[in-house]
Amino acid sequence: MIAAGPLFSETRALTQAEFDLFARVSGDDNPIHVDADFSARTRFGRTVSHGMLLYTVLWGLMRRHMPGTRQTAQTLMFPAPAFADEALVFSGIVESTTADGARLALRIVRESDGETVCEASADITTGGGDEGR
Repeated sequence: MIAAGPLFSETRALTQAEFDLFARVSGDDNPIHVDADFSARTRFGRTVSHGMLLYTVLWGLMRRHMPGTRQTAQTLMFPAPAFADEALVFSGIVESTTADGARLALRIVRESDGETVCEASADITTGGGDEGR
């Protein structure tokens, strides 16, 4: 049974090498993510993480803490950029539960200033229905 409350909170810094690898795997090689010279001339001044790379880390942490669950819905917002080699705090809270699942509040904030770089919610299920997946 899933209980409401804190699920995880971990600090991690993503590297430019991880941005580059995610670009190769995903096909999203936008220069804002992978080209330091290009990015230096933007309002950000340096490369910016892919939003889906950020969510992938959140999803991996959620699965580590709740193995066997399946996501049935999600919402995502990326209100501020995340940069390579900066400490980010990845956290998840079980907001509410049902007989076979839960709603999670997921968030990533910059450790240096507390600014939110990703705010998400995910509905998960622990029930059946995933045969053949």
